[in-house]
Amino acid sequence: MVFKIVITPSAFIDTFNGIEWYEKQTKGLGKRFYQAIQKVYKTIRVNPYFQIRYEDVRCLPLQKFPYLVHFVVEEERKRIVILGIICTHRDPKIWKK
Repeated sequence: MVFKIVITPSAFIDTFNGIEWYEKQTKGLGKRFYQAIQKVYKTIRVNPYFQIRYEDVRCLPLQKFPYLVHFVVEEERKRIVILGIICTHRDPKIWKK
């Protein structure tokens, strides 16, 4: 079963900020960051049932970047809501915001 991905405005901003930051570090790195996010989206569309980290929120790490994609599965609506893409170096309390 394939789920639809819904990206919240805050997750969109997280993505944009990450791309912008990585691109300032090294040209082309922002694109690689975006591609890593897209790879996670492909994975969770097919199998979203990863470990619940807090409340009903599941997380999956990006490859080669210190970020977790935070999402919830709305099984009855056949969709995955992306809540945020958060750097693992930040205080975990920020996740719940």
